[in-house]
Amino acid sequence: MEFPGLRGLDFGGRVARLPGMGDVPGRVVRTRVVLGEAAGRRPGADSARVELAEQTDIGEALVKGLVRAQLALAVRLSLVVVAGLGALPLLFAVAPVVGRVEVAGVNLPWVLLGFLAFPFLVLVGWAYVRWAERNEQDFTAVIRGPEA
Repeated sequence: MEFPGLRGLDFGGRVARLPGMGDVPGRVVRTRVVLGEAAGRRPGADSARVELAEQTDIGEALVKGLVRAQLALAVRLSLVVVAGLGALPLLFAVAPVVGRVEVAGVNLPWVLLGFLAFPFLVLVGWAYVRWAERNEQDFTAVIRGPEA
């Protein structure tokens, strides 16, 4: 079997043998040279990672801890949204005078619930993403251990 791309290659009169090439005179078999042994792992260095990968009780506890932290964050920020936006209609029901106040020709309830609620929700969403990523970074730091 001929490989046209190898015709111009000269390795001291020898050409490397590729898979599928028959015994061709003047060609040698390629050998793999290993200059050193692979470094051995330190025992216990990746124990948390192994626990997580093998889904042992410890790995399950680590993942449950992350899920619990994310859930607690979501519940706390949901309560902030419910308290922040849910208190406004209650305020307007208890104090109707506040509901009649006009800002730039628009009633205050429309301004607060129609316009300012969306930036508030974006801010809460931004805070959630930031704190959730921090939870994940803390989890990753636990998995990597002190050497990282």
